[in-house]
Amino acid sequence: MTNILKSVLLFLLLSFGFNNHFLSQDTIYVCSACETKTITSALNNVNSGGTIIVKEGVYLEKTLIIKKPVNLIGINYPVIDGKNQKKELIVIASDSVSIDGFQIQNVGHSYIEDLAGVRVQRKKYFSITNNIFYNAMYAIYLEYCGNGIVSNNKIIGNAKNEVSSGNGIHAWYCKNLHIENNHIEKHRDGIYFEFVKNSTIIGNISKNNLRYGLHFMFSNNDNYYDNEFINNGAGVAVMFSKEIEMYRNVFADNWGSSSYGLLLKEINDAKIMHNTFTKNTIGIRVEGANRIDYLQNNFIGNGWGIKISGGCYTNKINKNNFIANSFDLSLQSSSNDNNFDGNYWSSYSGYDLNRDKIGDIPYRPVKMFNYIVNRTPETMVLLRSLFIDIINFSEKVSPVFTPVNVFDSKPYMKKIIF
Repeated sequence: MTNILKSVLLFLLLSFGFNNHFLSQDTIYVCSACETKTITSALNNVNSGGTIIVKEGVYLEKTLIIKKPVNLIGINYPVIDGKNQKKELIVIASDSVSIDGFQIQNVGHSYIEDLAGVRVQRKKYFSITNNIFYNAMYAIYLEYCGNGIVSNNKIIGNAKNEVSSGNGIHAWYCKNLHIENNHIEKHRDGIYFEFVKNSTIIGNISKNNLRYGLHFMFSNNDNYYDNEFINNGAGVAVMFSKEIEMYRNVFADNWGSSSYGLLLKEINDAKIMHNTFTKNTIGIRVEGANRIDYLQNNFIGNGWGIKISGGCYTNKINKNNFIANSFDLSLQSSSNDNNFDGNYWSSYSGYDLNRDKIGDIPYRPVKMFNYIVNRTPETMVLLRSLFIDIINFSEKVSPVFTPVNVFDSKPYMKKIIF
């Protein structure tokens, strides 16, 4: 074979290759006027580690399955529309995938499948950022994932009831997730964590969801900071978990007969600091929570500030502000080793003769009327009556029904500035 023939054959192999590798590219543009007109085609032909840039338009595709590391970037929010068919729109089936700048909408609903706008299963090093999700049963579904970022997404659902709806961001058996600056509305739960560890939820707004703004189940060593949970069925539920840090969050306008800003159920060794609980039926509802630090929080205008059931031990409730709540504290337990010292209670009527800004007489935050309401809720209509003032005063003078070992020995005279 001559050298010229060898050169020609080598050129043909490099140019055409095998399995159509000659079509592969590092960057592919997709639009109606581009050479590549579908995202599916671009995914088939882009190099591993390459970039697909999708221009403005509406794309009616089959389920997009991303099987190689790739950056999928939208320009002016191209729309990936599922037309309410019962299918998922994007499945990340490779490590190291990013999806940025799309409008992903109209995922079909199913009673037997958890259909998602974007699903990630058993993958890591992914990012889902700067997208808009409309009308998805589950917007983002993460399963057995790790080292992922979900940030700056707008997620608006259309949940009608809990049975037929899903969660905005759903994570199951994941670790090392970073969920930041997302806006989530009208789902079952805004954010749902189950068996998730070592993850952070920061700067999100979760509101108008049917059940919870944020829901933890069996998840440990997680943190959530600087979030807002507003007007949900209930704000946040942390259940069967441990070592959770909850800092600088706002829990507001979570009203209902069994609603609360924050539910703690069977959790241990957590920190709740610098949060604001305002206008909730119950600021914090506590059931079986131990070794929790409640420090420097504001409880303003709630039905109950903190409502504690039995089985809650070695908790510290210190340097909080309790302002204009109907009931600052409820404790339904005969035994107590919790510490309530050093809080500000707006209903405290003591004095400070030595002017050290600490009340000279202890404050007992559990009122007689609270004891009555817990047993006969209908008596709530008497809340502002003179009769209630009289029985509360009599119980204060000679405690019979309220727990004698629940008191603040160092109540602040003025609101605490953190």
